Order: sequence, then C-alpha cells, then structure tokens
Amino acid sequence: MSGKIGMKHYPAEIKQEAVRLFYEEGKTRAEITNLLGLRDQHRVKMWVKQYRKEGDNLFTKHIGRPNKNAETKEAEIERLRMENALLKKLRSELRKDMPAKRNIGQPITTGTNLK
Repeated sequence: MSGKIGMKHYPAEIKQEAVRLFYEEGKTRAEITNLLGLRDQHRVKMWVKQYRKEGDNLFTKHIGRPNKNAETKEAEIERLRMENALLKKLRSELRKDMPAKRNIGQPITTGTNLK
C-alpha cells in the first residue's frame, strides 16, 4: 500500500465505526464516507463485505509478515534462565576436570630458594 500513490491506510477504529454506522444506524455508504472523511464509498463497501466474511476478527488480525522475534518477554526470560543454568553446570564440570592452574609459570621449588 505504501508504494501506491493515493492509497491511504485507515486505522481499525475507523473501519469499525464505518461498519457500525452501516449496520446499527442504517447509514448509506455516501453518508458514512462524508461523516468519517473517507476518500470514496468503495472502501466502506469493502469493509462491510469483509466484515460479513470474517466478523470482528477483520479488525484485529495483523496483515503482513509476522515478527521474527515473536517470542514473548516472559518466554525469553525463562529460556535465558535455563541457558544460564546449563552454562553454569558445564563450567563447574569443566573446572573439576581441569588441573589447577595455580602458580603456572612459576618455577618449581623444593622448599629452598634457588638462586
């Protein structure tokens, strides 16, 4: 839509109000177009037709590619906690298997100072 000249995106509230005016108040498409400041009557016709097919879901569904990071904050926190616990466990196991690295690079002494 953004690439086409003259196309305007209307928020869900405008669409809902147009459909409500059509069904509940019996307004004509021309009256709705004038009341809501729409560019043409055809939009109202499309919204009413889509509403008949999909009901209220028409105004709440998201159009376009879904977000790649759809993971919720809570799920992400839980996943990171589990990962953190696993890494801590692996680190402690590696420390047990590795020889102590104290005094690495220091000369070995037998209790006397070597000069």
